[in-house]
Amino acid sequence: MKVSELWLKTLIDLSLSAAALAEQLTNAGIEVDSLDFDAATQQNVFTLKIPPNRGDCLSIEGIARELSLLNAISYQAIAVPSITQGHSETFRICIDAPALCPRYMGCIVKNIKNTAQTPDWLKERLVLGGIRSLSPVVDILNYVMLELGQPMHAFDLATLESKLVVRKSIAGERITLLDEREIVLDADTLVVADKSKVQALAGIMGGRYSSVTENTTAVFIECAYFDPIAIRLASSRYGIKTDGAYRFERGVDPFLQQRALARSLQLLQEIAGGSIGPVFEQKNDEALPKQSMIFLKTDQISRLLGMSFPADEVVSILKQGGFQVTLEKEGFKVIVPSFRQDISIPVDLIEELARVHGLHRLPSANLTGALNYAAGGARKMPVERLKALLVDSGYYEAITYSFLDLKTFELFEPDSEALVLTNPISAEMAAMRVSLLPGLIEALATNQRRQVMRTRFFEMGVCFFKAEEKTVEKLMLGGVISGTKYAEQWGIAEHPQDFFDIKRDVEALLALVGKETILFERAAHPAMHPGQTARIFRNGQPIGLVGVLHPRIMKAFSLEGSISVFELEMQGLMESALPTFVPFSKFPAIRRDIAILVDKSLYAVELKSSIEQSAGEFLQSVFLFDVYEGKGIPAGKKSVALGLILQHPSRTLIEAEGNDIVKAVVASLQERFDAILRN
Repeated sequence: MKVSELWLKTLIDLSLSAAALAEQLTNAGIEVDSLDFDAATQQNVFTLKIPPNRGDCLSIEGIARELSLLNAISYQAIAVPSITQGHSETFRICIDAPALCPRYMGCIVKNIKNTAQTPDWLKERLVLGGIRSLSPVVDILNYVMLELGQPMHAFDLATLESKLVVRKSIAGERITLLDEREIVLDADTLVVADKSKVQALAGIMGGRYSSVTENTTAVFIECAYFDPIAIRLASSRYGIKTDGAYRFERGVDPFLQQRALARSLQLLQEIAGGSIGPVFEQKNDEALPKQSMIFLKTDQISRLLGMSFPADEVVSILKQGGFQVTLEKEGFKVIVPSFRQDISIPVDLIEELARVHGLHRLPSANLTGALNYAAGGARKMPVERLKALLVDSGYYEAITYSFLDLKTFELFEPDSEALVLTNPISAEMAAMRVSLLPGLIEALATNQRRQVMRTRFFEMGVCFFKAEEKTVEKLMLGGVISGTKYAEQWGIAEHPQDFFDIKRDVEALLALVGKETILFERAAHPAMHPGQTARIFRNGQPIGLVGVLHPRIMKAFSLEGSISVFELEMQGLMESALPTFVPFSKFPAIRRDIAILVDKSLYAVELKSSIEQSAGEFLQSVFLFDVYEGKGIPAGKKSVALGLILQHPSRTLIEAEGNDIVKAVVASLQERFDAILRN
């Protein structure tokens, strides 16, 4: 928003320099983006960034009111004299969406002079406010918007039929806007329509058909209060940003309309002549925002700000800001002015006191208070521990967008249904992700384009899935590795990071949460290489995938080398095994090795699980140390060698006991898997 210093000083008598004014506005929470000198008008112009909650400052009068509060002086409110009525003609108004338009006012002005010109002083102020001059009627409405903060719209009366209805649109209705853009309306967009067509997007932009032209001699001037959320949603949905919508979506004073309309009629009569008709109104008192009543306790102020405020200072500051204040026994009864829709609870008033008093004047002190630690279950694995393990393994944490374009979504998940956004930020962010891999692969591709080939990234984030009529969110953990295992050096030959490197990292994560049965089972996934992908099971439940990236995705992202990825559901990692103490044995362990012939398709983890069940309580560990296929091994078979570590907790195992355990293990393997013991 642009504000002229001279225009501002017509409302408030301040002898401060432009730089001092800028500093005051900054201290009040209104950012001064720039302070420029306009050579043509010899004026200083502030470019302000108004916070979204301070819609009351989107006008010259609002800024003057704010400066008067900060300097404890009065400001000159814009006077609106009574208007002489020249005719009695009215136009019928109907509000079919009272919750979205609680107040709609209008007035007919006839016999406007086509030859009238916008005065130079008004043109100058419009230009300094960032708005170009168009015609007297439009210029006056824009001027009043800058002056008071109330957007208005003028219709050419000759183009309107029967009546105006403020209603929700019907899907498929069309309107050609003032900027020549034709849009097809969705259902439930707030519009202003007559008997035959939609004439305006309410609060955003009027239609070309009913626009004011040089041939217009009679206008219907609209001045309304529209629901901020409805305007914000419609503006975003159709990608239309206007000065009016900017103000409506931040909250216009719901009791400003009559004054703003009277001001515009006054200027219109002075500049373009014309005969003014009666002002008529439709409203819904129930739907109009109410003025809040807040009780502010005295002890709340000192508790939150660290200092006590004298009662007269509290009353003075709040009254200066337009609040109605009544001093009571334990505090203050405060009625909030209609233009301060950002204030609704006592803390808001305390913030207002601190802001006006000066944040730099508040005492500083070390924070004190009781620290209450939430009880954490022993079975709950902290996410920080999982992240720390990956960082210790050489990974860097990445944070990527939760959105992606539909083309990338289909590349990674061709069999899944995308959650498409109604109002995406851009076409590249049209769908919600169901996997972390697209973002991680894009991050890796960005690094490769910058010649960084050795990468290890992980991300923990939420993915979004469709489940019947609702959306399900799942916290996921994903990772990607590429390039060589070690940096280039003379002592170690180059070794590309592969499936087994990333599988080791996944196993380390799973080892943190306990010794439950973990199974890696061959699987297929559209984003991963056929035959080089495994699904991960924990206690029989699928919790993720690990594998090598599919060649078609490598090609789509122009990637080089071998790239391995994993993705795990955090739900499967959060519950860890309950830690228990097991005393160690002082007696020596014995080792027994067995080599068996089994089917080639059999997983080693199944053999280990069977051995653990049949070996008994003296088995300390079992591990695979050799797999052989080839000469001397029947087709379809493989030789698997496993080592068994046996140990008794309170004595030394004898040879016969070790042999009996091995016999029981072999018998179980023969029964379950048709295993054959090799000599």
